Amino acid sequence: MSQPKLSFQPKLSFQNVSRRFGEGDKSFLALDRLNLDIADGEFVTVVGPSGCGKSTAMNIAAGLMDVSDGKVLVDGRPVSGPGPERGVIFQQYALFPWLTVRQNVEFGLRIKGLPASERRRISDHFIGLVGLRDFADALPKTLSGGMKQRCAIARAYAVDPTMLLMDEPFGALDALTRVHMQDQLLDTWSRERRTVFFITHDVDEAVYLANRVIVMAARPGRLHKIIPVNLPAERNEDVRLSKEFTEIRNQVWHSVYHQKPQVEA
Repeated sequence: MSQPKLSFQPKLSFQNVSRRFGEGDKSFLALDRLNLDIADGEFVTVVGPSGCGKSTAMNIAAGLMDVSDGKVLVDGRPVSGPGPERGVIFQQYALFPWLTVRQNVEFGLRIKGLPASERRRISDHFIGLVGLRDFADALPKTLSGGMKQRCAIARAYAVDPTMLLMDEPFGALDALTRVHMQDQLLDTWSRERRTVFFITHDVDEAVYLANRVIVMAARPGRLHKIIPVNLPAERNEDVRLSKEFTEIRNQVWHSVYHQKPQVEA
């Protein structure tokens, strides 16, 4: 997972993006002139103090929220709403409880009007990719938290997005399941190579997954620091326990938790 070089045209570009909520004396600035370019195929994690605008930035990139100023580009085109090239995965699994794993994964394919045979071929591939082949006909209520999130990831991949926007997708999982899900996600990413914008509060997770860690400043949200993750492409337990991992983790930790509070200008 070597650090990719940005092409002439970034896959995702935040250009002087600001977002204000509310009006008058009760308004507040959540994002303040965010500038960030992310390369095609890059895995970027985003960390920062609570309320620093991480989720706001992702929602804007997903087309679920407008900017107050600036613009966000995907493949050089302004974001004006949700699009099939951007798959969104939240901490809540958002599965349809009355549909099986396969039916959930095929939901977007059905909306696209694909024939049953093609839906089956695609769902078979991604259900297998996330390790749920034996649970294809199971309802979400019978699945563990990790399995539900794997189903959500398979559903996002199935509609063939070029980018995944993920907001704390493993935040509700226990520690061991979380580690397994991180490895599963990296394995899937290494084979499918989508661009990933991944928000987390977990510094270890941020370092383990990323090509680069984006550290946001306290509210109003600004770009505080970009930290390259120069670790072996194949991430495993040995990498987690390495001196190099610890050094990068400490750098990210200090960048997040030793910030001086910002005041709005």
